[in-house]
Parts: sequence; C-alpha cells; structure tokens
Amino acid sequence: MFTVAACVACQGGFGHASNVREQQHMQPPEAVTSFDVLYQKNCAGCHGADGKFGAATNLANPVYQALIDDNTLRDVIRDGQKGTMMPGFGRSAGGDLTDEQVKALVQGVRKQWSKGNVLQGTTALPYKATSVGDPTHGAQVYAMDCARCHGPEIGPPGKAGAILDRTFLALVADQTLRTTAIAGRPDLGMPDFRSRLPGHTFSDQEITDVVAFVASHRPKLPGQTYPQPKPTQAVSGAQDNAAVTAQGKQ
Repeated sequence: MFTVAACVACQGGFGHASNVREQQHMQPPEAVTSFDVLYQKNCAGCHGADGKFGAATNLANPVYQALIDDNTLRDVIRDGQKGTMMPGFGRSAGGDLTDEQVKALVQGVRKQWSKGNVLQGTTALPYKATSVGDPTHGAQVYAMDCARCHGPEIGPPGKAGAILDRTFLALVADQTLRTTAIAGRPDLGMPDFRSRLPGHTFSDQEITDVVAFVASHRPKLPGQTYPQPKPTQAVSGAQDNAAVTAQGKQ
C-alpha cells in the first residue's frame, strides 16, 4: 500500500512540475520581460549576440552608452530610426513589443554595457547635430582623419572600407554616421572622437561637417537604378572593332 501511494504521489509531483513548465512555455509573448530573451529575439541579429561585431551600432560600446540618453534609446527601440534599417519594435510603430518590454530592453542595455566615467572628464558631444554641416570643411576633416583608414575621396578604398561608396551610403542615415564618428567602433578597431588623432579631440562642429561631407556622396534616389558610367575611349574602341569584325563575317 505504501509503495502504491508513494508512486501515485511521485506521479502527481512530476505531473505538477511538468504543468508548471508547460505554463511557463505557453507564456504569452507580451508577458516576457527577460532582457536576455528579448535581446536575443529582437536585437542580436543586427547588433551582435554580445552587443558587438554586428552590422548595426555597437551597443556594447560604453562611449555610445554615454552618448545616448534613456529617452532617446527608448525612442529608437520603440519607433525605429528613419532612413536606416532599424525598424520600430514598439506596438505604436507596428512592432510586437509593449512599452514594458521596451523599458526592459533599455534597462538591460544600460545594465550590461554602460560604464560610469567612461569619458573621464571629457564633455560628451550631442547625440544629434546642433547645426548645419559644412561639406567643404568636412572634406578637410575627412582628409585629416578618415582617409588614412577609409581611403581618399578619389582613389582606392582603405583597409577599413570605403564609407564614401554610394551603395553603402544608401543604407545608412546621417545619424548613424554621426553616432559612429563620435562613439567609434571599438569592436572593429575604430577609436572614438577623443583618440583618433594624438592630442586632438574632435569638436561637435568637426563631426557635423565631416558627416555632411560623407553624406554629400549619397545618391539622390537611393534604391533606384544608378546611371551607368560611360565607357572609356579604350573600351569604346574595342567595341567598335568587335562590331566591324562581326559585320565582316556576315
């Protein structure tokens, strides 16, 4: 009798544990507030599993965390960022996340990757530009700071990639260029605004101007078919010779 009762009790216990697991597994999506779960499902694909080495902004960069405030970070997650591949994840923008889930992401990102005194007394530059950029001056800043890694305006691309490439610029917004110019990409070896040139901290206006210069290379109609370049004289001559040869064989 004891054995039977014990077995029944055990079966009842295991069944209860199984039901709890099933209930947890069947938790409605809007009830999930775990940062790890929300981040891996919604953010890791673009920003990287650990907030770095992704195609999008390096969230694990403490300088980026010092650059953007909580309200702006919330707005970007909830509403997306116009002119970029960043969609709005909040329900008000057509996404799946509730305000509480967006809040959980903001708090989790801060807890994971924010550091207190990362700028060490240097004044943080504004997240958004506060003036209109001057592309002419920006070209000088680019030649001084950017060309050594990204290549000159006219010439082969540098080891860090051609950021003046029109196809690349069709995929990124000015704010993305500004954010990267200020915060850098330490995961890819790009320093932030304080340490790219020895003894020189880049100013807000210099960042604004170089972004204006880079953005001036963006095609006017991103996503449309770009005009095909005219063939060089040598190519045209070869095509003419080929046409004459083809006519002679007829």
